[in-house]
Amino acid sequence: MSNATPPGWYPDAATPGTDRWWDGTAWTAHTRPAAAPQAFGPPEPVATAPGDGSAASGRSSTHIVALAVAGLVVVGAAVTGAVLLGRDDDGTRPEAGPSAFAPSPTTATATPSPSGSPAEDDPKVLVDQLNGITLPIPAGWEKPARTADQVLTMRTADSYDCPGSSSDFCYHATVTSRVASATDITSAEKLAEQDIATAADGAYEKNIVGNRIHGGITSHKVLDSGSVSVAGRAGYQVRWRVDTAKGPGGYVQSLVFPSPTGSESLVIVRYAFDAGPDGPPLRLMDTITKGIRPIGDSATSGGAGSSIEH
Repeated sequence: MSNATPPGWYPDAATPGTDRWWDGTAWTAHTRPAAAPQAFGPPEPVATAPGDGSAASGRSSTHIVALAVAGLVVVGAAVTGAVLLGRDDDGTRPEAGPSAFAPSPTTATATPSPSGSPAEDDPKVLVDQLNGITLPIPAGWEKPARTADQVLTMRTADSYDCPGSSSDFCYHATVTSRVASATDITSAEKLAEQDIATAADGAYEKNIVGNRIHGGITSHKVLDSGSVSVAGRAGYQVRWRVDTAKGPGGYVQSLVFPSPTGSESLVIVRYAFDAGPDGPPLRLMDTITKGIRPIGDSATSGGAGSSIEH
């Protein structure tokens, strides 16, 4: 019987100051600012009354010294771990396993996924453990292990030099899933209407480092807005066509719906498809939306564990 690490937030040694969500079997793409560290150090020495024997005083001193030595050992181990988990020689961050941030299971064998729950390494499905959903991955797409903005992402496998910044790579289509945080909006409709501008700016105005990868957005047109059923929940979507200073422009969509988990917090799925012959057909947005499922539901086509064609 293994002693598996329970799901929870643990320090991400590859990104100081950040906690990463451990789902009980693997690290997910979800992060948050690290919690404030608790004070650490040996206990305050207890004053002894006059007349205490020298033997008792000696035992107290020995106890304090032992605790101080133990604290130095722990700090030394933490420093060593931080050095070993730094960047590889090629400048990339090494993939961190559970032993880097949390106690390791006592057995060396991999723990199988629960019945009906897709494995994190399934190339045909994007698993969002935090929001309790899966998204079908179209043929010819990939799910990168890491992205600049550290959100759960799937995108076309082929990249190209961005028309507005040759030093950056662009992708013909990208879909991301995230928790709707830092907002008091509880309406899926209102949040989707607010989020679409952010989705458009992130895809075609400026990237996360501020580069205008498509020369910036020159105009936009609302193509669709309305209610939609997602993973058994009532959601709302807004879709824009954006024109850019360079390149063919594209289509962006914000889809918002309550999570099928008990919290029912709002989930935001953003779509960005290039226009023109190199971009995927627009109907693929609807196909992906229809394929979103609660984790464990793989009975219908396009759901967990089933890839879809362009």
